[in-house]
Amino acid sequence: MSHLAVVSQVSFAVPVGNDSSTLTTSLFKTQNVRFGDKSWAPLLAVNLKSRNSQSRNRYAVCMSVQQASRSKVAVSPLELEDAKETPLNLYKPKVPYTATIVSVERIVGPKAPGETCHIVIDHDGNVPYWEGQSYGVIPPGENPKKPGFPHNVRLYSIASTRYGDSFDGKTASLCVRRAVYYDPETGKEDPSKNGICSNYLCNSKPGDKVQITGPSGKVMLLPEQDPNATHIMIATGTGVAPFRAYLRRMFMESVPTYKFGGLAWLFLGVANVDSLLYDDEFTKYLQDYPDHFRYDKALSREHKNKSGGKMYVQDKIEEYSDEIFKMLDGGAHIYFCGLKGMMPGIQETLKRVAEQRGESWDQKLLQLKKNKQWHVEVY
Repeated sequence: MSHLAVVSQVSFAVPVGNDSSTLTTSLFKTQNVRFGDKSWAPLLAVNLKSRNSQSRNRYAVCMSVQQASRSKVAVSPLELEDAKETPLNLYKPKVPYTATIVSVERIVGPKAPGETCHIVIDHDGNVPYWEGQSYGVIPPGENPKKPGFPHNVRLYSIASTRYGDSFDGKTASLCVRRAVYYDPETGKEDPSKNGICSNYLCNSKPGDKVQITGPSGKVMLLPEQDPNATHIMIATGTGVAPFRAYLRRMFMESVPTYKFGGLAWLFLGVANVDSLLYDDEFTKYLQDYPDHFRYDKALSREHKNKSGGKMYVQDKIEEYSDEIFKMLDGGAHIYFCGLKGMMPGIQETLKRVAEQRGESWDQKLLQLKKNKQWHVEVY
């Protein structure tokens, strides 16, 4: 079997739409990365399938890392495994860390409603984090509600492992959807009400400086005490960010201290196929580790639930409810990440299923929380 991989991020900004300016390379430390017993030089792979002339993002940048074989990637420095305490709030809003944008890449297709970007940030190893944590970002400028003061911190779940997309512990990746406001009466975009931080990040260019805080959060940390545990991950949209980090740690990286032998089951809810995030990575894990990974998608604008309505993640949960409840009874961890509007529908579904099984959902939920099996991060 030949070993072939696209490795360290080697990003080229490629003009799309009407911009015919010359190619400009992104900032990154190119390096050889070892796959198994072979050393591979960085390769370039620019994928323009998701670009169209209407793209708000003027530059298309290649996907960070893809893996094309079961050989896992060696990571460094392994000292990142030695910390006994979770890194927390190393940098605070009053004294943030100045990091550097490595690359910004649109990662959804032309038919996706809205734009989502994968943003790689170089922190040079100075802002270490664990999978499941968040960075705060302070956009430049003055807070309109507090003249003379900076903007408030916006939190973003980190979409990479502690080693980053370059596997060297010096970068972190964010998955950011551009927040755009449309006037309900005119249907036109009102830039004055657009999301300040998401637009700042999606508009940023390689080399730009970015103020970050953190890392923060402990509720979504991946419990690694039992490497054979079951992890059920439920995401809507950019809520898939921490799960991408978990899955890269489980299936892509060669981490001597963590050999995953359990089951990871991802439910991802998005609008349509063009809105799928990191689908190539997840599909590859499914091919390479069918006994350890399951992947179910709910495409609300393309799939129908059993009642003929739109298919949401809670419909998928109901579809597999017997298995899910048995797994939870067996100690499985369940995680939810995405817009807070996802939770009421999910809770209603779980309650209905529990009642059909003759169980009290309220009591079951209390027990799951007590056992630290229940992990929620919504925004």
